[in-house]
Amino acid sequence: MPPNPVRLATRAVIVHKHRLLLVNAWPAGRSTLLCAPGGGVESGASLPDNLAREVREETGLTVRVGAPCLINEFYDPRSSFHQVEVFFRCAIVGAATIPEDWQDPEKIVSDHIWASEHEISDLNVKPDSLAIIAFENDHALSYDALEPIVL
Repeated sequence: MPPNPVRLATRAVIVHKHRLLLVNAWPAGRSTLLCAPGGGVESGASLPDNLAREVREETGLTVRVGAPCLINEFYDPRSSFHQVEVFFRCAIVGAATIPEDWQDPEKIVSDHIWASEHEISDLNVKPDSLAIIAFENDHALSYDALEPIVL
């Protein structure tokens, strides 16, 4: 059986009022794992366009997509799922309020959290370097080596 193709995804690093936006992208909150909003890339649209669409679907927010800041990849050895994610720094355009009852069309995102740099250390967040990337002043592109997925 041929291996599954590598999935390409985009993620948004959105820091507003010294807080990073995180989402729980596990239906019905079946995991406590939090990540940056974003998702799979659809063919025929640029990475920034895909990301703006994903952020809008998952949060209702409109963003301006900036420079890439992190490339992360992970895999699930149980299913051979392998994903490469390109994280971009993003800025909110307009209101930064996510309605409490906001639901993405696929009903996957179960929670939105604005977390300070201090609060992130108490949360289950992947990738591990996300907080450093979000809150550091160095805007160089970073790479996280392949790691197993952790639920």
